[in-house]
Amino acid sequence: MDLWATVFVLCAVWPSALSVTRYSIAEEMERGSVVANLAADLGLELGGLAQREVKLDIFHNKKYLDVNKKTGELYIVEKMDREYLCPTKTTSCFLKLDVIIESPLRIFNIELGITDINDNAPHFRRDRVELDVSESATPGERFSLPNAVDPDVGINTIKTYKLSVSEHFTIEIQTGSDGTQYVDLVLTKSLDREENAVHNLILTAVDGGVPVRSGTANIIVRVQDTNDNPPRFDKQTYSVNMTENSPIGTVVMRLNATDLDEGLNSEIVYSFTLYTSEKTQDVFALNANTGEITVKGTIDYEDMKLYEMHIEARDKGTHPLLGQCKVVVHVMDMNDNYPEITIQSVKNTVDENIPVGSVIALVGISDRDTGDNGKVSLSINENLPFILNKSSDRPMHYKLIVSEPLDRESEPEYDITLIVTDAGTPPLSDNETIHLHLLDVNDNAPQFPLSFYTIRVMENNAPGALLSSLTAFDPDLHENQYLVYFILEKEIANTSMSMLFSINPENGNLYALKTFDYEIEKEFLFHIEARDSGSPPLSSNVTVHIIIVDQNDNAPVIVSPWRAHGSVVEEKIPRSTDKGSLVSKVIALDTDSVHNSRITYQFLQVTDATLFSLDQYNGEIRTMRMFSYRDPRHQRLVVIAKDNGDPALSATVTIKLSTVETAVKAYSDMTEVPLEYDIFSDLNLYLVIGLGLVSFLLLITILVTIVLKCQKPKPSKAAPPCRNSVISERNSTIADSTLVSNDAYWYSLFLAETRKGKLVVRQPVPKGSRYIVSSIPRGTGLTDTSDSAPSTLQVRIRCTHLFFY
Repeated sequence: MDLWATVFVLCAVWPSALSVTRYSIAEEMERGSVVANLAADLGLELGGLAQREVKLDIFHNKKYLDVNKKTGELYIVEKMDREYLCPTKTTSCFLKLDVIIESPLRIFNIELGITDINDNAPHFRRDRVELDVSESATPGERFSLPNAVDPDVGINTIKTYKLSVSEHFTIEIQTGSDGTQYVDLVLTKSLDREENAVHNLILTAVDGGVPVRSGTANIIVRVQDTNDNPPRFDKQTYSVNMTENSPIGTVVMRLNATDLDEGLNSEIVYSFTLYTSEKTQDVFALNANTGEITVKGTIDYEDMKLYEMHIEARDKGTHPLLGQCKVVVHVMDMNDNYPEITIQSVKNTVDENIPVGSVIALVGISDRDTGDNGKVSLSINENLPFILNKSSDRPMHYKLIVSEPLDRESEPEYDITLIVTDAGTPPLSDNETIHLHLLDVNDNAPQFPLSFYTIRVMENNAPGALLSSLTAFDPDLHENQYLVYFILEKEIANTSMSMLFSINPENGNLYALKTFDYEIEKEFLFHIEARDSGSPPLSSNVTVHIIIVDQNDNAPVIVSPWRAHGSVVEEKIPRSTDKGSLVSKVIALDTDSVHNSRITYQFLQVTDATLFSLDQYNGEIRTMRMFSYRDPRHQRLVVIAKDNGDPALSATVTIKLSTVETAVKAYSDMTEVPLEYDIFSDLNLYLVIGLGLVSFLLLITILVTIVLKCQKPKPSKAAPPCRNSVISERNSTIADSTLVSNDAYWYSLFLAETRKGKLVVRQPVPKGSRYIVSSIPRGTGLTDTSDSAPSTLQVRIRCTHLFFY
């Protein structure tokens, strides 16, 4: 490109009649390239160019050049394409322009010669050329090819043509009177369509520029077929085996002759030649289009054992060519007699416990053919518990024998198919089926689906209610299948199971004969037997576990504080009771199950909700603050005890509290131990405190004063000990007692003693004191609260008479 961009000044300024100044440049020069210095060439002064209004008048519409008024240089404004400016393919191309200078007016004529550069590659008007050439064409035959064009001129135009390597073709270049080159494709070697039907060639046009440019065109030569190949068979002789009596239409074989030509030259017609006998043509047919040979007559091995067919294949060319072959058919003897089965003796019904080795049937076989076609064998078609034993004295006779134990429950009947087959080619066979039915034997004991049944029964059930259906299965038939159900006798607490439960002997439905109470009996365990009616009868049994499910049918019973039916508990407490002191404890019992007997406590009514709190789980009533003189002297508390059942049951107790001025020692939480009566001594506690604080005399004096006040209570009328209501008196020593029923030990002790008319209580005692365990007779009134038995809850009981020990 540097060469193209170089400005060639072919002529400087030379005088002429027209005063024309000529310059020459290469096409495609870059914008801003200087063509010449007009000021120097035209003799103009640089200082006056700007004032004299220098301008260019170009004969073309587009402005390609301009003058630098400061330097006087003529430079390129737009690239110039010689092929565009001079579309005719001439060697010379000029751009004419006038330089006009005003003040005074002067006009200079300038001719700018545009020289060609190799900026265009040759190209073909058709880049794909298809030629049809007969394969019979002789070497030297010529075929015209399209020439290429190149808009460049001179040495930059097309110089020569080249052809891709080919052993069958070459090119020859000819030059016309105008210098245009023409190309001919010349055949140098004979063509064979069967070898190569299409030749793909590439023709390349190359110019003489630097660098060299080129263009290509694809030349596709299609070779046209001539009928130069005869039809050919795969073999000259074909050998076929055919069995006699083959059905009409049976395909013997399909001939396939091939012809390498195409079109009509490759289409083949098949026919018998004169060497094929008429008898053969009566037995076999030949399809002229497909070459398929089929049977059209009867093939008899005894009539003819060998057939020969001479067949020719002819193409449909103008001058048809043909090929020949021979087909030899060997007739094979046919095994056309089927073997026969004769059943001489058979048992169609047997017991399922028939001994192994017993004979079921005697069978004979025969075949009228001879040789291998007459050799026969007998077999069973499936893997069955039977075998065939060949008779030693009669070779064509067999015994059908039981080979394995039979079981009607697994397979009630058998279809034994006996197959007789000869040794012919192909073998022929026949079959006979023996239907064997098995009779039932009582060999299966009844079976329950489960070996252990767990049945849950809700307490308070209605007598006669259906609990479950315990059905056994016996795979035997008829009387061996009829089952009878029994409850195996078993006594619980001198009560027979048949008095509690009943089972339907026919269908195994289990019924309850009485209403069950969870609080009395929680479960039953017994056996049920199923026995069939066979001879001898078979039986099996199953274990039944009846679980009584608890209902919330027992309401809580409040056992502390004690009171008569419908009475109110009255308590007295000192007004100086501290915050958090235990006022009373409500204890309720529920004999239902653990889930239903969980009891919670709530205030149903309370005179002052800010004065007392109730623990919902242990029923303890404590003070939430100290009493003030504004508080009423009498407080009424109604406590409800509610169990966890659905729906929940409940009981209530009303406690009337009266406050007194004299201080009464209230005992709060202490270590609880099992006691009948135990006493916590206030004096002993204060003596221990006093001995520990000897050095603080003032404090001891205050404490002694308090103790003396506590030892001088005002007399009050004492109520009978532990009667219908338990009342704490000021002249009585107050103690808390707890009945523990959720503990296994205390619960068993409680049940044992209550049966004797006594009550066991747990009594809080001072630390370090000794205690005893005793019982309280029912006659004291402590147990005259409810007819229900104690449950698994804690009960606190206040008593007015306690003893030191």
